[in-house]
Amino acid sequence: MSDDLHELYQAIILDHNKRPRHYGALAEATHRAEGFNPLCGDKVEVFVEVKNGVITAIQFEAASCAICKASASMMTSALQGQSLETAGAVLQSVNGILNSDTPDTSLETAGELAALAGVRTFPARIKCASLPWHTYTAALQGKETTELS
Repeated sequence: MSDDLHELYQAIILDHNKRPRHYGALAEATHRAEGFNPLCGDKVEVFVEVKNGVITAIQFEAASCAICKASASMMTSALQGQSLETAGAVLQSVNGILNSDTPDTSLETAGELAALAGVRTFPARIKCASLPWHTYTAALQGKETTELS
């Protein structure tokens, strides 16, 4: 990854951490779950409202590191208004960005989510970035909690 691209990705992460989108509880949530990473202490709660197979609202609250909060903010921005099918494809793309040996990290195809590729240089922080996504999945599966180990 070029230095310019790395700086851009850092700026995106910092912006989402300082000004998280879709932050706060969602009273009309149809799905919710709490996620916890015992290795670092990150906690996140995801609230999702689904109507007719579409995510009509998604919000989160977090007591976490900057990477986890930024990832949750980016997640809610990416999934808001999407069908569950499209959201599943986004989730798969993020999983590839965080875990694949050859991730698609171009801004043209992954958008701001490509910034999560910068986390790969710190393997211990991948769980920080993935916790909100695991928590979103747990919420849709009707699980109240999820814990990364």
